Amino acid sequence: MSNMLDEALASADVVAAQLADTSRVEALARKLAELPRHVALTVARGSSDHAASYFASLTMSRLGVPVASLPMSVATLQQAPLKVRDQVALAFSQSGKSPDLVGTMVALRDAGALTVAAVNAPSSPLADACEFHLPLLAGPELSVAATKSYIAMLALSAQLVAHWQGDAALLNALKTLPDALRQAGALDWTKAVEALRGVERMIVIGRGLGLAIAQEAALKLKETSGIQAEAFSSAEVRHGPMELIDRDYPLLVFAPRGPEQAGLIQLARDMQARGAHVLLAAPADVPEATLPLVSTDHPALNPVAAILSFYVMADGLAAARGRNPDAPRHLNKVTETH
Repeated sequence: MSNMLDEALASADVVAAQLADTSRVEALARKLAELPRHVALTVARGSSDHAASYFASLTMSRLGVPVASLPMSVATLQQAPLKVRDQVALAFSQSGKSPDLVGTMVALRDAGALTVAAVNAPSSPLADACEFHLPLLAGPELSVAATKSYIAMLALSAQLVAHWQGDAALLNALKTLPDALRQAGALDWTKAVEALRGVERMIVIGRGLGLAIAQEAALKLKETSGIQAEAFSSAEVRHGPMELIDRDYPLLVFAPRGPEQAGLIQLARDMQARGAHVLLAAPADVPEATLPLVSTDHPALNPVAAILSFYVMADGLAAARGRNPDAPRHLNKVTETH
């Protein structure tokens, strides 16, 4: 078994460990409830930025607080006079070591923002730079391709928003997320391995909360299988990217339960009608589904389970293409940008 697969399948235990002690998350949620809620900022790169996208979508849809992804060069290279006093800035990272990530959070804290580090490393420069530290509790991650740390970021985001909003339904659903993840890790996605074994380019589609996992899936297809995969929302793909989709063009469409599902299924139908090779990931009650998805106890958590099913498939796909998912070419586990 690869480290990637082993670590992905450990996600359920990671989330269970987070849920065993939510005191830090609750303390931060109480602090956030006291502040004027004008805007929130996220700071991250790669898989961590995709987790930030999930946090942003969840925060905006449930709390109405606008969330923006801050380009780090604005704070580090341009040294912009950011007006962020009393606003929350949340950094996501596996290692917490990248100098520009740390420098950005230092600048934001100096400017009066409430700074939060959601980081996996037990101790890191990023955690030291921020006022609040939310440990991901994913443990050591040996594979270059992040899996359990990404799912840990999603789960932590859902916990923070649920406590910030005081949403009892979401909090109760989170208690059952570890079991849902165990089910998701056992689903059969071999159809996707067979379909994508020889492809060189494709599009991954999601919408709403599901766009974050489409982005993450596209990145994993690049780094573990060398496929030029691009992620789009189902609304965006009907513009310029539509020109790329012709007969047999491969599409992976994530359509978990939620308000976006109907539009995603319709897009899958439309693309199948033009001859595209559509892999539709959806729950069992969707007749057109080619890949199964687990439905959790809350629509907001369905993308978390869906990405785990994808990770298991991505590991198998990399092996089928003769690649080592633990050691992608030209990549390192920790990327220290400046």
